[in-house]
Amino acid sequence: MKLTIERTALLSSLNHVQSVVERRNTIPILSNILMIADGDTLGLTATDLDLAINEKVAADVQTPGAITAPAHLLYDIVRKLPEGSQVELDYQSSDGRLSVRAGRSQFALSCLPKDDFPIMETGELPHNFVLTAAELKRLIDKTRFAISTEETRFYLNGIYLHAVEADGIPVLRAVATDGHRLARVETPVPANAENMPGVIIPRKAVNEVRKLIDDTADDISISLSENKVCFSFDGTLLTSKLIDGNFPDYERVIPAGNDKILELDGKTFAQAVDRVSTVSTEKSRAIKLSLSEDTVTLSATGAESGSATEELAAHYTSDAMEIGFNSKYLLDITGQIEGENAHFVLADAQSPTIVKDGTDSGALYVLMPMRV
Repeated sequence: MKLTIERTALLSSLNHVQSVVERRNTIPILSNILMIADGDTLGLTATDLDLAINEKVAADVQTPGAITAPAHLLYDIVRKLPEGSQVELDYQSSDGRLSVRAGRSQFALSCLPKDDFPIMETGELPHNFVLTAAELKRLIDKTRFAISTEETRFYLNGIYLHAVEADGIPVLRAVATDGHRLARVETPVPANAENMPGVIIPRKAVNEVRKLIDDTADDISISLSENKVCFSFDGTLLTSKLIDGNFPDYERVIPAGNDKILELDGKTFAQAVDRVSTVSTEKSRAIKLSLSEDTVTLSATGAESGSATEELAAHYTSDAMEIGFNSKYLLDITGQIEGENAHFVLADAQSPTIVKDGTDSGALYVLMPMRV
């Protein structure tokens, strides 16, 4: 295998694929990426057996071929090469090493046979639909903060993507929860997605696809079965196993009887929460909201650090009440509110609170209170 490729193009693709590779691997081949040079492209593939990414990049291929090379080492080398340089990759089976040359720099990397590299089979993917990059970013960004990190409740370790009817209108809905907060975001259902099965996309796949679509304006083709999902766009294909489990009935935790409405400027409120919570104890991160007519007072107390209060103007006409929240969870939710108005729909100090974005009717959040 012998080829020449522009350093920036190679670095961009290596950056995408190497992030799938775990830093510590008990299976040596999983520390490598598969490189296939053919025609006028170099294909790069990485996998951790649950997730695989394949990306093609233009290259001047003199001799077609394939080999595997250490993912992180190759990425670090290319990253440190001068900008604008042409990188020559040359593998000769006689010495079993991949030669990397650019200008006066030369490296020889140990390789493993391409036949040892595991290829993830996708199988049949009967459900296919398309989302714009902007819509997929929105679904991910507004829900992934609520994904659970508790491994024992593995069925909460991802985003639940499914098609439902909301007020008689078919929507594609993304939901994540960790038991303390819940995020539910929906968008009009794309063509051919109406009959898709409900699937739980794992956290790692969610984070990797979000990184990949950061630099694209292309539409994203999504194909799925009951145990695999593929995201395809712009020469990149990401395939992931799905979480095999049943997502809980999240509708049951969304309260229907809350009747106290607090409206305020979302960004001003988030900044105040951030300031006041500075003194709260690291473990509980508790912050108290005291609501009275058209005023909300934020307060926090730390056993050793002291106390803080801040008063904000708000629109509130119900009975006075006090309610406590984990300030980090509160910031995670208010950080998703893009418009000026944040709407809190409350019942009492013990019941879940609904948070809505005044400019995004498709987004809804639920936050459990805490004692303060």
